[in-house]
Amino acid sequence: MSDDTVNIGLIGFGTIGSGVVEIFNKNTPIIEGKVKKKVNLKKIVDLDIKTDRGVEVNPDVLSTDVTDILDDPEIDIVIELIGGYQPALSFIINAMNKGKHVITANKALLAKHWEEIIENSQKNRVRICFEASVGGGIPILKPLNESLAANNIQSIYGIINGTANYILTKMAEEGRDFDEVLREAQLKGYAEQDPTFDIEGHDTAQKLIILTILGFGIYVDQEKFHVEGINRLTLEDIEFAKRELNCCIKLLAISRISNGELEVRVHPTLVNEDHLLSSVNDVFNGIYIEGDVVGPVMMYGQGAGMMPTASAVVGDCIDLIEDMDKKVTYGPVKSNFTKIKDINEIKSKYYIRLTVIDKPGVLHEISGILSDWDISLESVNQKIQGENKVIPIFMVTHESLERNLREALAKINELDIVKDDETIFIRLL
Repeated sequence: MSDDTVNIGLIGFGTIGSGVVEIFNKNTPIIEGKVKKKVNLKKIVDLDIKTDRGVEVNPDVLSTDVTDILDDPEIDIVIELIGGYQPALSFIINAMNKGKHVITANKALLAKHWEEIIENSQKNRVRICFEASVGGGIPILKPLNESLAANNIQSIYGIINGTANYILTKMAEEGRDFDEVLREAQLKGYAEQDPTFDIEGHDTAQKLIILTILGFGIYVDQEKFHVEGINRLTLEDIEFAKRELNCCIKLLAISRISNGELEVRVHPTLVNEDHLLSSVNDVFNGIYIEGDVVGPVMMYGQGAGMMPTASAVVGDCIDLIEDMDKKVTYGPVKSNFTKIKDINEIKSKYYIRLTVIDKPGVLHEISGILSDWDISLESVNQKIQGENKVIPIFMVTHESLERNLREALAKINELDIVKDDETIFIRLL
């Protein structure tokens, strides 16, 4: 970097990359006014440089050869926006080895290769910035790592997947079933044609890994914690939650301290309508943090999309340029937590839906098994349709140990009167 110019290389000219270019085209005078330097987007690399992205670009800036960025000693900052694991990881490590700072929105890569990336950042005395990897345009990672650093974080609850949140919102507001709303989300571009990654909770889990690192100082591989999606939820579950429990159902990312242990989990959760998170709807994200000093803090906004995510990427650029010599922010992971609490050891109140044959003694038999496993019921609701009809039963338990609930439901599902493939339970926040 010269005294008055910072050169930037962008790897990936897709949706987010196009947004980054648009921001530089539109707001470079503002950016340069903040950093007191000339900012030059020197090179953009992508396999496809022919397609019109709808943004103005000097053709001389475009290239299909990534070495035009990685081997250019004048480029100070590399922005990686190609996604995936490889070649993104190789590009990032290569850039670091050549003394270049790195910005990425690649939550999957960070979640899987965090330790390797941070070790290389430390070794090469360069910074890695990744605000856009969680929550899109919501400023959450830097506040969590810096502004809230005086706090002993107690809990983090996040609605951090817009696809899942859109589906659950529309089901609740419009009374439509899961498959219908999913198809609509795909048509609107809110869901991929293969939505598995979003609706089964994997995207949320990757973002939770990053939040847990910054909030609690521990890296937890996704295989080490419970991840559950929304694909088994029905309109009946959502309507019962709203009508009988004054709750909505949200796909929550949860990291929290419980009796000195750390819980890390992703699953649908019943959230009371009085809680701030209940108002996070459609494709929006919300992250609710509790610190021992600051108390509850919530950040809300657009968690994905071209311009919100690009905004976070360029924000990282400004942060880097303002203090290129700043000590590397993220050191080796250190934590007081040596293990993560198993999902079977958590305690919660639970909503249970069972589908059974409506005949005398059914409820007595089910409640008896629950009692054998020290699970008491707060409420029971069932539809009356006449003997030998298949009906749903809705139950809410008092606080129980999850291990006991799973064991009890396994016994209940062995009963001839129960359709075990339709049994579901949801934890209450």
